[in-house]
Amino acid sequence: MGRNGDFDVDRSVDRAMDLFWRRGYTGTSLQDLLDVLSIGSLSFYAAFGSKEQFYRRALERCSALQVEDLVKILEHAAEIRPAVRQVLVAMIEADRADPSRGSDAAGEAGGDGAGPSVAERAVAALCRVESALAGALDRAKSRGDLPPGKDPVELARFLATFVQGLRVVGRARLGRSFVEDALAVAMRALD
Repeated sequence: MGRNGDFDVDRSVDRAMDLFWRRGYTGTSLQDLLDVLSIGSLSFYAAFGSKEQFYRRALERCSALQVEDLVKILEHAAEIRPAVRQVLVAMIEADRADPSRGSDAAGEAGGDGAGPSVAERAVAALCRVESALAGALDRAKSRGDLPPGKDPVELARFLATFVQGLRVVGRARLGRSFVEDALAVAMRALD
């Protein structure tokens, strides 16, 4: 990557994210990052500040991309049940595909006091998904696709909590049938 303006920060973050997921924050050296990005240390520090700031940016970008996709599904849902199931399955499958990926991301890099912590950003991303769920459930209720006694906000909070619980359980690799049984029960909350 040259100095003539062809340095794409987001693309660089995308290229290095997998390295963090595979090795973790502490297992990834600055030299590892420089090698993946094909840049020198001065360029790295000019673009990202520090390894920790780069790590935060990678987590933020990964979270933003995942959340954007889920929010789009919910915002354009013609039917609530298939859309909610699709979102829940997408969140679960991302963790099942690689249970170690980002599993300790919220706490691995310490805070430097500059801006929101990694954990705060993770909470913000979860809140965005919860809000999108609540909005989709509210629209479904208005269309009559959700029983009148159901509270969209309460359901959204339950579903967001459910997914977080499955993420924790998923690290134990309990298997597909366990996940499917739990998902079936969660979907009945919409009845």
